[in-house]
Amino acid sequence: MEIEVEMDSPVISEGTPDLDRLGDEIAELSAHLDAATARLLDLIREFDARGGWNTGFKSCAHWLAWRVGLQLGVAREWTRVARALGTLPRLAQALARAEISYSKIRAVTRVATPETEERLLAVARAGTATHVERIVRGWRRVDRHAEAQEAAKQHASRAFHVYQDEDGMWLLRGRLAPEVGALLTQALTAARERLYEERPKVTAPPNLADDVLDDSATDAIPADDLPTMAQEQADALALLAETALHHGIDPGAPAERYQVVVHVESPVLADAAQPGQSVLDDGARVPAGTSQRLACDSSRVVMQHDPDGRVVEVGARTRTIPPALRRALLHRDRGCRFPGCETGFVQGHHIIHWAQGGPTTLSNLTALCRRHHRAVHEEGYRVERHPDGELEFRRPDGEVLPEVPVPATVPDPVQALRARHEVQGLRLHARTAIPVWLGDRLDVGWAIDVLHPLAQASRCQDPPASEPWDESDDV
Repeated sequence: MEIEVEMDSPVISEGTPDLDRLGDEIAELSAHLDAATARLLDLIREFDARGGWNTGFKSCAHWLAWRVGLQLGVAREWTRVARALGTLPRLAQALARAEISYSKIRAVTRVATPETEERLLAVARAGTATHVERIVRGWRRVDRHAEAQEAAKQHASRAFHVYQDEDGMWLLRGRLAPEVGALLTQALTAARERLYEERPKVTAPPNLADDVLDDSATDAIPADDLPTMAQEQADALALLAETALHHGIDPGAPAERYQVVVHVESPVLADAAQPGQSVLDDGARVPAGTSQRLACDSSRVVMQHDPDGRVVEVGARTRTIPPALRRALLHRDRGCRFPGCETGFVQGHHIIHWAQGGPTTLSNLTALCRRHHRAVHEEGYRVERHPDGELEFRRPDGEVLPEVPVPATVPDPVQALRARHEVQGLRLHARTAIPVWLGDRLDVGWAIDVLHPLAQASRCQDPPASEPWDESDDV
């Protein structure tokens, strides 16, 4: 019997050379993109440092999300990497020459310092992006171990002081036990994010800023400055205090005891340039613009005085924006309407202030977060509603802030990149960013022991000498 067996032979594509050239073109263009990314990060760092985003936006990341159309998390990462490369010139140059990819740079900048930059640059050149991520995870584990040893020495020095300065500002100074400090930090972070950070609109309450806060702590900030991190922390602390009191730390005390009351004369509400009273209960002056902002969305009690200043009539307390109208406003606007801002926790803003005759109607109201409500009342920004119902925001210089900026036009981006890099003397090709890795298995524990300045001391204190590195340890 004769059996014929058919064997499949390897198929060799006639287009293999073409595919090789296509692969080389992909690798070369990726190198051009990495070099262009280095230039982009340089521009972002300069723009951020010079406050170019300070045109009503909370941060450089928020401006990038609006101007370039990035997801906010990506914009924050670009800003973080751009800032980090400002102190890491070797890594910045390697990216500019496309010797290492942006993915490697993004990972390395999480742990790199000027002292360790050279070692981590060698890791990025030698290994793949996966290798770099694993090294960074191990590196951060050693950092955490060293930090834990240092933290054990600090418990006995805990203290907290609160006192009032001569100008009426309150000063806080203290040292907290680690667990208390962590609790406070988490609470401040949650409050600050609720006030200033973008959150998915799952429910109306969880997103920054809570209703009316005492703004006396920020009245000294120049009108053209956005809050710094320290100022955001101060606002977050005020929100924590207000929330704690709202939820009944002292349930037996009347709620009015904890209200912030501003006494303001009607001419001042109508026109901030008019002379008149605008003060807190204790007599501290409040800028007229602040009073107008607070009166936009607050409880209101009208009091009439005789020529000698004696109270002759007190009206009933009412809400400036009734609850039913507020619900309709929140349902319609779904968050802050300022361009580029999607904060979900908002206040109602009268486009034409009620003290100037503006009606408290849905068409004369818009939702603004606390930051942008302040910008409109106290920093020179303006908003008006067109007959078709669309809102128009203008900067203090009168320039319109569009909801979505006009996209940039680039005739041929690939040729533009190549031409720019040729002028710079960059000769990029398909093998520019190939690592020198030879295919051997990466020993993360050995690599960290060799590279990290603190690794030897930390490893000596680990209980078993053969303890394996947990490469799944989160960054």
